[in-house]
Amino acid sequence: MVWVAFALMTGAVVLAVLWPLGRARAVKTRDPDVAFYRSQVEEIGRDASIGLLTPTDAEAAKAEAARRLMLVSGDAKATGVQSHVAVRIAAVLSLIAIPAVALTVYIRVGSPEFADQPLTKRVAERAPPLNVEDALARIESHLAANPDDGRGWEVVAPVYMRMGKFEQGAHAFAEANRVLGATPQRLNAQAEALVYAANDTVTPQARSLFEEVLTTRQDDPTARFYLALAREQAGDRQGAIDDFTRLAADSPPDAPWQEPVRRRIVALGGTPPAVKEAPAGVPTGEAAEALRAMPSGDQQAAIRGMVDGLAARLAQDGRDPEGWLRLVRAYSVLKEPELARTAVQNARKALAEDQAATRRVDDLARELGLEG
Repeated sequence: MVWVAFALMTGAVVLAVLWPLGRARAVKTRDPDVAFYRSQVEEIGRDASIGLLTPTDAEAAKAEAARRLMLVSGDAKATGVQSHVAVRIAAVLSLIAIPAVALTVYIRVGSPEFADQPLTKRVAERAPPLNVEDALARIESHLAANPDDGRGWEVVAPVYMRMGKFEQGAHAFAEANRVLGATPQRLNAQAEALVYAANDTVTPQARSLFEEVLTTRQDDPTARFYLALAREQAGDRQGAIDDFTRLAADSPPDAPWQEPVRRRIVALGGTPPAVKEAPAGVPTGEAAEALRAMPSGDQQAAIRGMVDGLAARLAQDGRDPEGWLRLVRAYSVLKEPELARTAVQNARKALAEDQAATRRVDDLARELGLEG
């Protein structure tokens, strides 16, 4: 099929070339000199008829004009013959040259047997490989000319961190905080970059940033961990043990920082606090290992889903004292005292006919400081 299409296309091109040549051959040649001499002969006849020329002079003038007319007509005929020959030559060359050139070009650059290449593949083959250094250089040039592009600083900062350029990362986070406004996340990131740049040493500037985080988010585990580490590095062993112990006690039992925090406590000669009961529904064994393997955000989402599932089940059937106790502890561990108090009230209503179960709920509420 492809050859048929190409043949039709070639024929159309040849026809487009021959059509005007054929029309040109049919056009009669009109030399302006021929018309001039004919009019001159007619004018001589008129002058002779009115007596301006003698018969002898008129005949002589007509003979000269006729001679010139025949001469010019002969040239025009010769020109027409030459034009006719030129048209034939052009037609033959068109019939031969156009298909020959088209076939030669196609043989060199194409073939119907070649498989089609998807556009994405062709673009990928032509696209130059991504050079991270070049891209980073362009971003740096942009930021040098536009230092108040906060989003640009926020985008490039993690790139510096992944490349091990911690000082540049700290500077980028600082600029993002300056332009966009400081947030606990960016302050932590800036301070951590300073710690990494100083070979895991909590510098005074980093410590100041972590302390600033705690002014707006008192329970931030990242800031608390590094401030405890700062006390350890400053030689305050007992202060570091106390800070690490409080962090371990206040954190969910499956928090990703529990294990490193407990290792620090043991390394300093302290005793980690007892592991609290996991939030309701938190799996154990292989399921617990799979949960711990999740990123921190996914872990919290999974735990939240389990707790919400338990709350929904108890809302349908509240005759489960153990379930209410687990739900109250779960909300307490997740630092949601209002939800824990609401769970206590709902438990008292659901277990109103079970005095022993109600007393257990009241005892747990007092233990967790949920009374009042």
